[in-house]
Amino acid sequence: MADPIGDIAPPSALLLALEARGVFGIARLFAAAPYLAAARRGAPQPVLVLPGLGAGDRSTLAIRRYLGFLGYRAHGWNRGRNIRPAGADLPAVAAQIRSLHAATGLPVTLVGWSRGGVIAREATRLAPEAARMVITLGSPFAAPAATNVTTSWRLITGEKFMSPTEEELRRLAAPLPVPSTSIYSRTDGVVAWRACLESEGPQRENVEVRGSHIGLGFNPAAFWVIADRLAQPLGTWEPFRPSRLTADLFPHRGRDRT
Repeated sequence: MADPIGDIAPPSALLLALEARGVFGIARLFAAAPYLAAARRGAPQPVLVLPGLGAGDRSTLAIRRYLGFLGYRAHGWNRGRNIRPAGADLPAVAAQIRSLHAATGLPVTLVGWSRGGVIAREATRLAPEAARMVITLGSPFAAPAATNVTTSWRLITGEKFMSPTEEELRRLAAPLPVPSTSIYSRTDGVVAWRACLESEGPQRENVEVRGSHIGLGFNPAAFWVIADRLAQPLGTWEPFRPSRLTADLFPHRGRDRT
């Protein structure tokens, strides 16, 4: 597990500069469309997708359209840009989880990109009875300060970035009451990949993909993992295991601790 109290540095300036490659993610996604169309499908179920810092529902459109193609009921968070102070959105997101659960009679899966994943995790703690699982994409829940956006935080949110206390860090990194999958990239130039790791254990896992932070919302390997998680029969959960056909998309999982 990444030590949530330890000193995790933000990604290097070189990795941050390489984030520009994320603009090619859409082209790669289109190229992978036939392969992604063959993903396993599960029972129709509600999925709530949360955007990253400074972004809105438009940024998660590709994820939601793909999930809709697979037969799931994918929803945006409908709260505009993700710019409010820490914790401000949690009651509303928890209420949305409960509302979707009440409307469908099915538990809700949350997919959160970057800061959206941190919000998804914390909102799930408020409504665990209505949630199925949480899938995060490059979300620094183990060390929120280990990113390259702290200097521009005030410009985006209007407030000074406040590093979490040790107690807050422990709470954010604590295992969830529902299954969780953290998708991360070692070449993420915005969020330190170690900040995205949680202790692997019953019903929680870390899955490494290749690519940039801003490209995670268009990353074919990440899409495949999300589809695979949702395809599991309701009420069950098994760790992600790439097939022989997809193994080349994923770096060696045994390196998570190095």
